[in-house]
Amino acid sequence: MEHIYFFYGDQKKISWIIENSQSRSEESREHAEYFYDIVTPEQSKYIALHVGIFWGIGRFIIKNGDVVNVMLDQRSMFDRLAENKLTEDVFIERRIKFIDQIIKQRDLDVRYQLVDPSKNMATKFATFVYNTNIHQVCSSYTC
Repeated sequence: MEHIYFFYGDQKKISWIIENSQSRSEESREHAEYFYDIVTPEQSKYIALHVGIFWGIGRFIIKNGDVVNVMLDQRSMFDRLAENKLTEDVFIERRIKFIDQIIKQRDLDVRYQLVDPSKNMATKFATFVYNTNIHQVCSSYTC
């Protein structure tokens, strides 16, 4: 099966969307305590890429041998993942090893595509979820 994978990350949260001809799955999470407000936005995107693919496999959305079209909205990520240009960020390099391990173990055909940031549906989803949660908290308390 062929999937389109959008993902997003910032210093507080990560999100991803996995679409295929049969379904659309969306997920958004706050960072774990040891990443929250510590990682850079780019490092966070690598976390979202790793966690989201792993989640998609665990939920039986992405299966062995599937094609995963990964939509990248940042040139430096495209350069690193699609063109194998190394980065000096040790955190990112470690995360890439985990991503490559999953790809190899599951025999995934991963295709990286550079997209305009305004086309990243996971960014819009994360912003909506975050703003909705803030509104719900503010409705319960005086903000």
